[in-house]
Formats: sequence, C-alpha cells, structure tokens
Amino acid sequence: MLFIHAKIYATIKGKPVADSPELAVIRLGRQLYLPVWQDMQAYTQSRQADSIDQLWLVEHPPVYTLGLNGKREHLLSIDDSIRVIQSDRGGQVTYHGPGQVVVYTLLDIKRLGLNIRQLVTLLEQAMITVLADFGIAAAARADAPGVYVDGAKIGSIGLRIKNHCSYHGLSFNNDLDLTPFNAINPCGYSGLKVTRLADLGVRISNDELADRLVQAIMRQLK
Repeated sequence: MLFIHAKIYATIKGKPVADSPELAVIRLGRQLYLPVWQDMQAYTQSRQADSIDQLWLVEHPPVYTLGLNGKREHLLSIDDSIRVIQSDRGGQVTYHGPGQVVVYTLLDIKRLGLNIRQLVTLLEQAMITVLADFGIAAAARADAPGVYVDGAKIGSIGLRIKNHCSYHGLSFNNDLDLTPFNAINPCGYSGLKVTRLADLGVRISNDELADRLVQAIMRQLK
C-alpha cells in the first residue's frame, strides 16, 4: 500500500505528533489521485477495532473528481488533458491540483463518538480556525458543506463512511491555479466562486499549511 512508503513525520513545530497510539499523521507528498483513493479503500476495508486512525496529507496533480452520485452535467467544458475520476465520496464535482492541500481523514468515527454531520462540522471548524489565525473571517454553510470567505469557497469536504470509519476528507485552496474550476459547477453549484489563500494576502508553503490544519483537526478531536 502506498502509505507504507510515505514519511510519517514525527513533529509539528518541534512537538510530537499524536504521541498516543490512536492517531498517525502521514505525509504522502504529490501523488496521483487514483492509487491514493484505492489505498484509502484498502486500509478502511482491512481495519480492525484497534486499528490506528490516520490523517494523510497529500497534493494531487490536476484531476477532476465526481462524488458517488455526481452528475456529469456539472462538467461544463473539461480540458481533455485533465482526467475525470468517478470516486465514492459524497458530493458532486471538484478539482484537485498542485498548490492545494488535501487532508484525508481515516477515522473510526464510532470510536471517536462522532456522526458524519459532526465530522463535517469538525473539519469545517478546523479550516475556519486556520483562516482566523491569519485574520481572515470565514464561515460554513448549512446548505453546502465547506468553508467560504465572502461567499467564495476556499475549503471543500467530501467523505465516505464504511463500517463506521471515514475516508476521503478535505481540500483547502492555498496557491493553486483556479482556472480549472471555470470548467465545472464547483460542488454542483452553478456560478459558485472559489478563492485561495494566496489571493487573501497569505503566502505559505503547502507543508506549513498542512501542519496548521493537522493541529486544528487534532484540537477538535480532543
């Protein structure tokens, strides 16, 4: 499996990451979407009651993904050079590309005492907290999961729950090219604007942003 070959990073800002056995944080680097998705499925399928929860940090080459019930009518004018993959997450169509931080949440939500709505809220709040640290006001929307700044979407969430365990997770726009979003109805909403951290005056590496998101998620999980 792909994650076995990844670097498990031991510290965030000099402090141990998840020094309890309940959580491992794994940095995958830049990886194709399909094999990472297949590894998430395989890990979730093989989980036991005592399997460790994991957060996978990854950046994908350009790819469009459709949710389990995603409608192809939301693909408007797709560039043939960008692959479209039908996945098994919730939600409609979105875009992943370099400069976007993706955090996959492989969690036993039953063991954590969470339902799927609570997990969505937890991930939204983690992104909102990170933005607040930069002095940026953001909010979630009850009708459209994700995080928005002045009505433009900066963070998306798509999850799958199987045997009380979650996989897939969140994507957060850091400094990626937003042009490919023009070829879709993002998350199934016509005319939905998207934004990125770089356009909000924040310059930060994907690795540092991922670290901040992990810290925020871990605080929410306590």
